[in-house]
Amino acid sequence: MTSHHATPSGKTRARALKLPFPGEPGENNAITDVAGVEVGVTTLITGEGKLVVGQGPVRTGVTAILPRGHHGVQIPCAAASYSLNGNGEMTGTIWIEESGELQTPITITNTNSCGIARDATSQWLFRKAGYVQDWGLPVAAETFDGDLNDINGFHVKAEHVIQALDSARGGPVEQGSVGGGTGMICYDFKGGNGTASRVVKVAGRSYTVGALVQSNFGTRRECTILGVPVGQHLSGRELRGKPAGSIIVIIATDAPLEAHQLKRLARRMPIGLARTGGIGHNSSGDIFLAFSTANEEAFAAPSGQLRRMEAVATGDIDPLFEATIEATEEAIIDSMIANQTMVGRDGNTSVALPHDRLIDIMKKFGRM
Repeated sequence: MTSHHATPSGKTRARALKLPFPGEPGENNAITDVAGVEVGVTTLITGEGKLVVGQGPVRTGVTAILPRGHHGVQIPCAAASYSLNGNGEMTGTIWIEESGELQTPITITNTNSCGIARDATSQWLFRKAGYVQDWGLPVAAETFDGDLNDINGFHVKAEHVIQALDSARGGPVEQGSVGGGTGMICYDFKGGNGTASRVVKVAGRSYTVGALVQSNFGTRRECTILGVPVGQHLSGRELRGKPAGSIIVIIATDAPLEAHQLKRLARRMPIGLARTGGIGHNSSGDIFLAFSTANEEAFAAPSGQLRRMEAVATGDIDPLFEATIEATEEAIIDSMIANQTMVGRDGNTSVALPHDRLIDIMKKFGRM
């Protein structure tokens, strides 16, 4: 199967089930379809049975995104963030809002490991050959995996963050229970990492928009796929059973956008979330970040020189809004479909979204 239909490890993606998503995906239907963007993961899965804090079971990890890949670590990107509901954390966003720039890699992990991810990213940057900046405000985001993981055992260490950063590559991206998404739950199905992309025309030029999500939110009855209330027809075996959890969405694009335009993209990500049934519960951290890899030469220019940059006209931005919404929606759904049932701490079991029953429901509603 192609990378549109399966992950690198062979897990089935949503398009292999012939779900009729709108829009044109990129080569890998992944955030890495935006040239230069690289993704790496460290996945930690050990132990089983009764929770013993500090020993396990462990179901967690780290996801790393390098906006310009290893070659461009020192080169900022135009960026903006947005919070739909703020019961969560994404470090570094105050400076992004102030400067309009993303100047570091992005890491995503569990709630109690957000600090170590931030600090280890600083260590990685300062040790990286040729990196000359003597300070930084890394972006580290989190969602809560304590239903399956020994979250108070603090099993993510600096070396795991550095491993994820070092392993970042372009091309197809593994999904489901990997990296920071390892212990996450989405609509009371097994959730985690998901990714998707769209290729659109803007003012006669072709641009790519890619999304990567760490999905850990929603109640079963809310789960909606392409307008079909799937969760209402797949009740049973809910582990969390309450409106809790969070989602992090990262949008990358090669379209030349200024920071205020990227803020507008970030504000469209909740529409993709809503298409899957999400409403931004009080206890949920629904936090979004968008960046553009365009204008690299201008961002690489040293201080003291004027920057000359391209930008999409305000009136031409609608295709990028649509691409953001569609990629976010599909990435969330793929985070459940490209996944497997997981047993975690105390025998807690998060069931995978059943493909056969999903197809039956979609056919019943005339969506396939």
